Amino acid sequence: MAPPKLLDLVRRKIRLRRYSYRTEQAYVYWIKQFVVYSRRIHPRELGDEAVEHFLSHLARDRHVSAATQNQALAALLFLYKYVSVATSAN
Repeated sequence: MAPPKLLDLVRRKIRLRRYSYRTEQAYVYWIKQFVVYSRRIHPRELGDEAVEHFLSHLARDRHVSAATQNQALAALLFLYKYVSVATSAN
């Protein structure tokens, strides 16, 4: 049996913590954006620097608001804290 995919794990952990469906949608969206921005490299292979570059990209190139940038950060913190994505790059 294949291991669950990253976003399936994210959804499962969010639901276990009883986050709202809207939060789930937002977190999944930002985690997907991070993976795409990182050239589809699995987050376990990325470290703090990749997160910083992504957040800077949001502000500098996509001109997102501070609140939006904070939401993206919260999604990535959730990913690294709760979704067993231990990094080797940190």
